[in-house]
Amino acid sequence: MAVRTIDVRERVMARNDQLASGIRERLAGTGVPALNLVSSPGAGKTALLERTLADLSRTYRIAVITGDVQTQNDADRLARHTDRLVQAVVTNGACHLDALQIATALDAIDLDATDLLFIENVGNLVCPAAWDLGETGKVVLLSVTEGEDKPLKYPSAFQRATTLVLTKLDLIPHVPFSLERAVGYALEVNPDLQVLFTSTILPEGLEEWYGFLRAQLHQRRAA
Repeated sequence: MAVRTIDVRERVMARNDQLASGIRERLAGTGVPALNLVSSPGAGKTALLERTLADLSRTYRIAVITGDVQTQNDADRLARHTDRLVQAVVTNGACHLDALQIATALDAIDLDATDLLFIENVGNLVCPAAWDLGETGKVVLLSVTEGEDKPLKYPSAFQRATTLVLTKLDLIPHVPFSLERAVGYALEVNPDLQVLFTSTILPEGLEEWYGFLRAQLHQRRAA
C-alpha cells in the first residue's frame, strides 16, 4: 500500500504566515510600528524595555506583548513602568511566540491610541527566528556577556533581523568580549544590519536606541 506523508510543520507555518500577513496589514492601516525583540535568555530584553517604558511612556503611547515559557514575571516587571495594559503570553513550554498569539493579543489593544508596539519574544535564538509575527522589524539583542561568535552560531536570527542591539556595554571592562569582532561577525552574516550600542546602566547608554525608535515612528507617520 502507498504511504502518504503530511508535513504538519509546513501546514502550520503556512497558516502562521497567513495570520502574520493579516497582522501586518492591520498595523500598517493604523501606522503602528511593531518591533519583535529576540535574543538568548538574559541578553537584556526586559531591562531594555523597562528603561524604555520608564523614559518614553509619557511621550509615546507604547503597547507591549511579552512571551515567556512559564511565568509572567517579565510582564509584571514591565507593568510597573506604564499605565497601559502589558499582555503576558505564557507558552507553556513552546520556545517562541506565533502569529495567532499576537493576533489574539492585538484584540485587547486600541491601535488607534497606540504609537509603538513591542513584542518581547521568548528567550531563544533558534525558534523565534523562523516565525513571522507580522512585525515591522525584528530586533536581535546580543549582550557582551555572550560569545562574539553568536551571529555565526545562530545565523538565522541575525539574517532575519533588521537591527542588532549590543547590550550591557557597561560590562565591557570586566568581560573578554570584542565589540569589533562581534559586529564583524554580525555584518558578515547580514551586511544590512543596523547596529546600536546600548547600556541600561550608563547615563547616556540608550541614546542610540531612543534615536532609532524616534526614526521608526517618523517613518511610519510619513508613510
